Amino acid sequence: MSHACEESLTLNLDFTKIAKVAANIKEEKDHVIPVAIQHVDTHEVILIAYTNRQAMELTFKTRTLTLWSTSRNELWEKGKTSGETFEVLEARVNCEQNSLVYFVRPRRGNICHTKNKAGQPRNCYYRRIDLNDGTTLTNLDP
Repeated sequence: MSHACEESLTLNLDFTKIAKVAANIKEEKDHVIPVAIQHVDTHEVILIAYTNRQAMELTFKTRTLTLWSTSRNELWEKGKTSGETFEVLEARVNCEQNSLVYFVRPRRGNICHTKNKAGQPRNCYYRRIDLNDGTTLTNLDP
């Protein structure tokens, strides 16, 4: 099932996401930082997500990409239901220690829950913004 936001060719950014996440924090375990997920071989940024201490420690222990779902407030092993899981090969922290980058290798397929017309999972950054008008999107993996 696809959602209009995921297939739209019009830019409609959610600038309220961080505020929504902050409003839902009820316990220290829910505190999160952003983590960029980068394909170790292609260098493509394939996902931006969130991690908390529990998800980060589990990721390091198992070397499997595990994140914190801010919408469900639970651990989220990326691809567990679809089989599109990721091996974490390296982790880096930024200078202010408030975000991470994980370098991953897909065990099979790509990362996104959306699929192209051929039914293949794609990476999350599959639409390009037209810089001339700032609102039109082009689907690079229809």
